[in-house]
Amino acid sequence: MAGLRYDEIEAGQRFTSAGRTPTETDHALFMMLVGDWHAIHADEEYARRTAAGRRLMHASLGLSLAMGLQAQAMAFADPMIGAIGLTDWRFRTPMFIGDTVHVEIEILRKRITSDRARYIVERTLRLARHDGVVLQDGTAAVMLRLPPGAGTASLPSDHAPPPGAQR
Repeated sequence: MAGLRYDEIEAGQRFTSAGRTPTETDHALFMMLVGDWHAIHADEEYARRTAAGRRLMHASLGLSLAMGLQAQAMAFADPMIGAIGLTDWRFRTPMFIGDTVHVEIEILRKRITSDRARYIVERTLRLARHDGVVLQDGTAAVMLRLPPGAGTASLPSDHAPPPGAQR
């Protein structure tokens, strides 16, 4: 998949990942990895007596799947510096073993940092089940290296570029 360059990224763009069906093995491996063996996740008899009526997958596994699926659904061509945050992440409804999920992505905004060497892209991520029910959602931000000369056409006239930069 070819990645998007700075000048190709626009607010409102939407992307959808392929589906993924988390399995019992995924669930068990995640419990081993994080060390959370709460009965709501690990004990079928206990979980049957809860409102959900069955074991829940860890909400943080859903978040992890959302981050992985979004990376497969859209890529950036410019070098990534790193993820810089998640905001307003909500766990809306439980995810169960065998639910097929995908991620819906919408670009909210991009902005150049004050040093004019990097930029930040904020996007909404929605982890949804195959039937369209949103399980989790929130905003994710990533910082990328700004290519030389990119983004200068959108500078306001009162915003001088750093010394040595071309306008």
